[in-house]
Amino acid sequence: MSAAFTVVIPARYASTRLPGKPLQDIAGKPMVQHVWEQAQKSSASRVVVATDDARIVEACQAFGAEVLLTREDHNSGTDRLAEVATQLGLPADAIVVNVQGDEPLIPPSIIDQVAANLAANPQAGIATLAEPIEDVTALFNPNVVKVIADKDGLALTFSRAPLAWARDAFAKSRDVLPQGVPYRRHIGIYAYRAGFLHDFVAWGPCWLEDTECLEQLRALYNGVRIHVADALEAPAAGVDTAEDLERVRHLLGA
Repeated sequence: MSAAFTVVIPARYASTRLPGKPLQDIAGKPMVQHVWEQAQKSSASRVVVATDDARIVEACQAFGAEVLLTREDHNSGTDRLAEVATQLGLPADAIVVNVQGDEPLIPPSIIDQVAANLAANPQAGIATLAEPIEDVTALFNPNVVKVIADKDGLALTFSRAPLAWARDAFAKSRDVLPQGVPYRRHIGIYAYRAGFLHDFVAWGPCWLEDTECLEQLRALYNGVRIHVADALEAPAAGVDTAEDLERVRHLLGA
């Protein structure tokens, strides 16, 4: 029996590349509603949208979601989750799964998976997911975050750079993936314990997180272990750009 958990969907109105992103219409519904509906299909005991904008609050109330208005000045989605954990009065050992508000196609199975993995690994403060990298362009793409884990499935590090650097193979060619190296792409879904979220905010950003623009590095920098497993189902890409939005509209409209 898996542990009870709460899903929180951070949904910011201001997006550099796609303003008002959570409210963009997809097949007659705002994008955040699609995310919420997928989360509702998981085993979560509660699904909460956390936003910084009254327009998103209004839209969520219209389709029946529980929604909280949070501060506008959070540096990261994890900081916003900590505020939500406080607003909801969650105990320190409560499991919270962060589902991004721009993932309208997220499989419910991986929401359950990441929560169960955290519950099963008390030595970890966070659980997250990954999938194999199978083409060399993704390996060298800085928008694809790479992860390396140890023998117990605990992350050693994350980077936008290729990990690991295949010295001999890349000296010959960077056009093919080196044989025998299990390259993995990080999938940005996280499970946390509520107590960790408060620690995370108290620590503040570190130089490594700021350099790579990867907030999970704050946890590693402060000695918190992150459990990583390959996702049961590969999620479709999220919505970052107008092109992504059109692709998802086509998929869900069909």
